[in-house]
Amino acid sequence: MSAWSLAFSPLAPVWLLALMGTAGLLAVGLAVWARRPGAWLRALGLALVLLALADPSFVREDREPLKDTVALVLDTSGSQSIAERPAQVAATKAELEKRFGALGNIDLRVIESGRTEAEADGTKLFAALNAGLSDVPPERLGAIVMVTDGIVHDIPENTERLGFKAPLHVLVTGHEGERDRRIELIEAPRFGIVGKPVTIEARVVDSGGGQEPVAIRVRRDGAEIATMRGAPGATIRLPIVVDHGGPNVVEIEVDPVPGELTTLNNKAVITIDGVRDKLKVLLVSGEPHAGERTWRNLLRSDANVDLVHFTILRPPEKQDGTPINELSLIAFPTADLFGRKIGEFDLIIFDRYSNQSVLPSIYLDNIVKYVREGGALLIAAGPDFATDSGIFFSPLGKISPGRPDGDLTEKPFRARVSDLGRKHPVTRGLPGAEANPPHWSEWFRQVNVEATRGQSILIGANDKPLLLLSREGKGRVAELLSDQMWLWARGYEGGGPYLEILRRLAHWLMKEPDLEEETLRATARGKDIRIERQTLKESIEPVSIVAPSSAVGQATLAPVEPGLARGSFQARELGLYRLTEGDLSVLVNVGPDNPREFQDVISTGERLKPIAEATGGTVRRIAASSGADTSGAISLPRIASVGSGSLAGGADWIGVRRTDSHVVRSVGVAPLALGLAGLAVLLAAFLATWLVEGRRGS
Repeated sequence: MSAWSLAFSPLAPVWLLALMGTAGLLAVGLAVWARRPGAWLRALGLALVLLALADPSFVREDREPLKDTVALVLDTSGSQSIAERPAQVAATKAELEKRFGALGNIDLRVIESGRTEAEADGTKLFAALNAGLSDVPPERLGAIVMVTDGIVHDIPENTERLGFKAPLHVLVTGHEGERDRRIELIEAPRFGIVGKPVTIEARVVDSGGGQEPVAIRVRRDGAEIATMRGAPGATIRLPIVVDHGGPNVVEIEVDPVPGELTTLNNKAVITIDGVRDKLKVLLVSGEPHAGERTWRNLLRSDANVDLVHFTILRPPEKQDGTPINELSLIAFPTADLFGRKIGEFDLIIFDRYSNQSVLPSIYLDNIVKYVREGGALLIAAGPDFATDSGIFFSPLGKISPGRPDGDLTEKPFRARVSDLGRKHPVTRGLPGAEANPPHWSEWFRQVNVEATRGQSILIGANDKPLLLLSREGKGRVAELLSDQMWLWARGYEGGGPYLEILRRLAHWLMKEPDLEEETLRATARGKDIRIERQTLKESIEPVSIVAPSSAVGQATLAPVEPGLARGSFQARELGLYRLTEGDLSVLVNVGPDNPREFQDVISTGERLKPIAEATGGTVRRIAASSGADTSGAISLPRIASVGSGSLAGGADWIGVRRTDSHVVRSVGVAPLALGLAGLAVLLAAFLATWLVEGRRGS
């Protein structure tokens, strides 16, 4: 195909040609007005001069036509997986490919949206469109056809932001009269203090217009904690107690309504990270000794610890006549500490305390009750623990994990981690523990006990227990059977990992989730679910995984350290996954807590209608019937090719604008003037004519 055009290569600046033309026109105009002979001849000569200066030429182009590009954007996001919509999309794609192929001169680009991580929180069709057409010049675009439910979250504000001028046609899936009920979060905290309530505000939205109160169930970490009723549209306030540190997964679920599109949005998920307020610790030292400062310095150095410390300087049996009011700076508030306010403490430590009648039995009974109801007790035993005055022979003996045999070991020994301790999170991976013996300094005194309950995770002299852990009711007890941890703190012979041990020990006592002996943890990074299993067992079973759609899978874990195994699982859908191994269960959410994709699933053309009509396009439903038809039957409009200035759509058809795009294969140029030589001849002729006319006039 050849095309002709006129081109100019001016020999002078355009502004100069314009100035010359203007001056010439004025001169010719004056000559014509004065009726001077030869005025029109001068005008012709001037025109020829200007034409010569413009240097015109005919240009012939050999053009190869290009196909018009049509973008077919298929919405394959989560909301498009509901009811008959997948069948409608598949049928529409197949039929449009056939029809565009029959039209000819069409390059059809099929673009699927909703498959990438970037689109996890909402449907972004226009982002997918721009990515799919990144190699196509805008002028080659004849039309865009979107097959979607209309729930699009990146609609441009106006046509200028589109980046193209082709008509946008929207084919809406779903059907008229759809109904759905969902839970909508209004306010949800991301953090909360452990043991304190937080408030979640939500409301039930019913597109069907129902106003009857509906049942709302609230779960925390899979366990139901509350049930209430709320009317659709009304704000519901839900107080939730943050149960533990780390992620607390809260589910709010509303009963389904018959005939609704999906129940996926009947549940809202909130992950609340529990953080601990200042830990309140009570340290009671039975007597002044070298290790007392170690405990005090350790606890004082932690800004998150509120320490209350009392040291018994002189027990009652030492009667030397010193007045009572001089035995201490302040009176020991036993009634407050071990009576009315004992429940305020997160941890109680008895350091070399003996049963010296300083604390009456009733207060020791209170400590036993405090532990069994969820408290934490650490006993750092001294030499008195092996005697009849030791606290084992007080009410605290009911919860003590070790029974003294009456002997002390007083010789150098090195603490080492037991076989069980290598798996236990309190002592696993301690620096220096991998050596035999460990690279730790020696201790010189240990109370000999028989472990009556719990777990021995550190071993001392003669393979006797050195550190015992046990659970009592809802609480926990730890027993350290030496008072020489201070040797490590002082760096004697290189010291040892006292800070790490005591930190882990305190956190285990206060039920830190990361230090549980038997626990299943899961975290989601994108669609990759990473699983971690802590256990004291010899073997670990595969983890069962239940997807949001109730699909079941398994993940096999591989040991990475003693007592610790890890694995991963690739999620195929967004939402809440439940992982189970034995009696352990954990919830993990993949994607946003409440994806925009499922917040509103009612199909509509109203969101895209303004931008589609602004481009000259159309919006219509493709369902073959007006009712709820789950067969996926569709009715598509005709496709027509139209000119650039024509209407691009009608009641039963959609148009593809012809772009007349082409590639120039060759170019031929035919000059109309003779360049500078021709200009010189014209100027000479013009001057000669002017002179002749001037002499004739004289």
